[in-house]
Amino acid sequence: MLIRRIDLRGKGLTKAEYKSLLPRAVMDVEAAMVAIAPVLADVKNGSEETLKEFALKFDGIKPENIRVPKELLKKALQELDADVRIALDEAIIRIKKVHSDQSRSDKTTVVVDGGIVTQKWIPVDRVGLYVPGGKAVYPSSVMMNVIPAQIANVSSIAVASPPQKEFNGLPHPTILATCELLGIEEVYAVGGAQAVAMFAYGVKGLCEPADMVTGPGNIYVAAAKRALRGLIGIDSEAGPTEIAIVADSTARAQDVAADLISQAEHDTIAAAVLVSDSAELISQVEHQLESRVSATKHSDRIRTALTGIQSCIVLVDNIDQAIDVVNAYAAEHLELIVEDAAAVASKIRNAGAVFLGAYSPVSLGDYSAGSNHVLPTGGCACHSSGLSVQSFLKGVNFISYDESAFTAIAANVITLANSEDLPAHGEAISARLE
Repeated sequence: MLIRRIDLRGKGLTKAEYKSLLPRAVMDVEAAMVAIAPVLADVKNGSEETLKEFALKFDGIKPENIRVPKELLKKALQELDADVRIALDEAIIRIKKVHSDQSRSDKTTVVVDGGIVTQKWIPVDRVGLYVPGGKAVYPSSVMMNVIPAQIANVSSIAVASPPQKEFNGLPHPTILATCELLGIEEVYAVGGAQAVAMFAYGVKGLCEPADMVTGPGNIYVAAAKRALRGLIGIDSEAGPTEIAIVADSTARAQDVAADLISQAEHDTIAAAVLVSDSAELISQVEHQLESRVSATKHSDRIRTALTGIQSCIVLVDNIDQAIDVVNAYAAEHLELIVEDAAAVASKIRNAGAVFLGAYSPVSLGDYSAGSNHVLPTGGCACHSSGLSVQSFLKGVNFISYDESAFTAIAANVITLANSEDLPAHGEAISARLE
């Protein structure tokens, strides 16, 4: 069998027990942190030449310039395939439409007469956005990172993407063209942990330090984010992509199989999980997987992902049990291909993004639904959200009390300060009453 099957019929398990039956692929970030420690140190104390040497070591080519010249960004857009340009333009319109509705407004609360607290939403000053290379090209990740940062009014935005041998040490031309399309002029040919380190520490004469780094990447990018978190803000330590599908007897097996394959295409450790109460559908999906995997371009990669411990088909008693399973699993992407998707969706608590019905596949969200595809992985959807305009905003409180409002509450503050054995706090109040 291409993908393992788990039969949970007749078993009422706890959240923890469901999670234990659906493990993710092993990703040893701690070991990766040890491996990248010298890279981080060298970038911190290095120069542009240091980044060029790392490019030669890890990417197989030494770029002429780490920062991509503006004229090459313009050239990439001029030479972009016309159909790709049209598709990018439409995706940008939709992503901007969804993310514009995420804008936050300031809120002033009158606590008492003369005492007000205003919460303002202030963008971070500078962000470094990482766009991976490797097995695929991701202009979609440029859009998903750049657009919410722009809508949040981040004043300084830089993008890094790995240099490519076949493009003379530049990032892929479609990446460059998308940056130009979005008005991003600061683009670097840097990949992996060294890109995160460049944004975190800055490189004299080349790149100013950033306050925050976002964007998906491989295990070394995740390790660098973990190592440098605190010095920089991060979105998440993105792991391998994952899809969970809840499907009942109304689903078409070819749709389900195609969607499982679409995410397995990303990586050999990508996760593909189907949860269904229909044994007949499961058998049909298994048959579809066998034929479709062999026929698709990246069949070896997909087959490895589907046969891995992280992928499985789960047979349950009913859709209520399926909901329990996927809420425990907390998938990055969750599809609901069921008779009443809206009713099932109302019971979903843990997912990075939820796709309702047969005509809302994850691939739509990857590119042109308008939603963001930078989402929490590895079960982090039980506590974290995907990338949004909010990711680039800080909520800052501004407190203003006049003398009357201050005097009215002063005794309470002094009492609380003394109860915590912090008398100087109370004296900062009483001094104003003298």
